[in-house]
Amino acid sequence: MEQALTGNVTTGVVRVGDTVRRPVGPWTDAVDALLTHLHEVGFPGAPRPLGRDDRGRQVLEYVPGELGDPAGTYSPGELASIGAFLADLHRATADFVPPPSAVWQRVIPPDGEALICHHDVAPWNLVRSSRGWVLIDWDGAGPGTRGWELAYAAQSMAGMRPDRPLAESAARLRAFVDGYGLPAADRPALAALLGHRARAMSDLLRRGARDGVQPWARIHAEDGAYWLATAELLDAHVGRWSAALA
Repeated sequence: MEQALTGNVTTGVVRVGDTVRRPVGPWTDAVDALLTHLHEVGFPGAPRPLGRDDRGRQVLEYVPGELGDPAGTYSPGELASIGAFLADLHRATADFVPPPSAVWQRVIPPDGEALICHHDVAPWNLVRSSRGWVLIDWDGAGPGTRGWELAYAAQSMAGMRPDRPLAESAARLRAFVDGYGLPAADRPALAALLGHRARAMSDLLRRGARDGVQPWARIHAEDGAYWLATAELLDAHVGRWSAALA
C-alpha cells in the first residue's frame, strides 16, 4: 500500500513499507551516486538509495523519526549537534567525484562549486532518528560552497527570524557555528552571507510568483513576506552576527 508523504516542494512522493518512492528527474542518477558514496564512506545521515521500482521511480530507504519544527525551536545543545552533523556531511562529500554525466537540479545558483552540498539543510528536511540526525529530500543537491550551505542552514536551524529577539538569534547562531567548527577567519564572511542567502530564496519565490512557476508561486503567497523580512533583518545586523561569532 502506498502512503502519500506531504512536502512543500516535491509531489508524488510516497511511502511503501520501509521504502520511499520518488518521481525521477534528470538529476536522479547523480543524487543516487552521491547517496551511494555517503553510504560507502560510513555517513549515517542520509537515506540509502535502493534503485528503481517497476514504475521507474527512485527507491530510497525510509528513515523513521521526527521532523523538525520550521520555526527553529532546537535547543542550543541540539544546534551545536546539528552543526557538527553538517560538518560531518561536508567531510563525507569532500572526496565525492560525480559521474561524468552528472546533472544537478540548480534551484538557486550557488556562489561557487567547491564541494557537493545538500542545499536545503533546514528543519523540514531533518529527521531525528534512532541512528541520529538524517537529512532527507536530496533532489536539490549539487555543487556549492560551505559558506552558502552554512548561511542557509544556520538561519533555518537557529530560527533567525524577525519575531525573535536579536540577542537570542545571535546566541543561537553562535551555537550552530561553534558546533560546525568554522574557523575564526571564515566567520565574518559568514555573517555577511546570511542575508545574501536569504535574499536569494526571496528572489526565487518572487520570480516564481511573477512568472507563475510552481511550487514557488504558491510558496511566495504563503511565505514570501517572511523571506523578504528575514533577508532585510539579516542584512541590517551583520555587525551583530559578526560580534556573536567572534
